[in-house]
Amino acid sequence: MSFRLAAYAVCIEGGQVLLARHVSPKGESNWTLPGGRVEHAEDPFDAVIREVAEETGCDAVVERLLGVDSRVIPAAERAIPGGPEHQNVGVFYQVRITAGQLRPEPNGEVAESLWTPLRDVTRLRRSSLVDIGLDLAETLPATGHVAAVPVGGLIQH
Repeated sequence: MSFRLAAYAVCIEGGQVLLARHVSPKGESNWTLPGGRVEHAEDPFDAVIREVAEETGCDAVVERLLGVDSRVIPAAERAIPGGPEHQNVGVFYQVRITAGQLRPEPNGEVAESLWTPLRDVTRLRRSSLVDIGLDLAETLPATGHVAAVPVGGLIQH
């Protein structure tokens, strides 16, 4: 089984959420939250600010911890064919953008970042991370744990 610790930004302002369009090496794209892998010896709090800057071009501040989500993605459902089962532990933060202009990630896999009306999210081909982050932001569970998010339709791992 592979493992990844990641930090994700949930930025909601004026009924819109900041989403990043990730493009795989094969050219397939889906929408996700700004964020990504926590580097060795890096604090997830610092990682989410770094990832927002790298992927969107914007400066951000963390306003609060929303929760931690742990998912095991079966090998058959992974975007990488032939890969093993994968556990993703995501630390989700409520983040506020403080400066900068949205731009593509230089030399990266994020082709664009956009403020997207919350009502339009369900129509997007998106990562399950989007639904997890929005659920945490909406419910603010006291334990910081979100229930399982069903995957299907336009939602991708």
